[in-house]
Amino acid sequence: MTFSCTFLHTNLTVLDIEKITKFYVNVFGCVPVRDEQLLSGKWIEEITAVADAEIRYVHLRLPGYGVNGPELELIQYNNPVKQYKISADSTGFGHIAFSVDNVKNVLQTVIAAGGASIGELVTVDIPGRGRLTEVYATDPEGNIIELQSYEK
Repeated sequence: MTFSCTFLHTNLTVLDIEKITKFYVNVFGCVPVRDEQLLSGKWIEEITAVADAEIRYVHLRLPGYGVNGPELELIQYNNPVKQYKISADSTGFGHIAFSVDNVKNVLQTVIAAGGASIGELVTVDIPGRGRLTEVYATDPEGNIIELQSYEK
């Protein structure tokens, strides 16, 4: 069977949509695609399998791809029933990665905006690709972000 397929977005469920929206807009230059929306009703309960689901959501265009680029969808459940602690070895959504011009400076910006560093900033030569500098960090809710830069 063949079919047409186009990548649309990656979803991140958050506790504080305003705080996390500001973080990704201010730190990484993501652009809101439309105003925040509120969704509820039977169809939301059915699609999410969450009783009485009521969600706030916003889509942010990721940097570097223009007006038709991929999006990060942020969703906040107004009545969440489960919470999970996130770590680098958790199954499911692992991290979102950004190529940046200066990993150390962007890490400082992430931390100043309420995020944190995970592990250490490393620089290593990757055969055939160049010198990689990278670090894992988190947004203010602990979601993991990889920051990386290659020098040829």
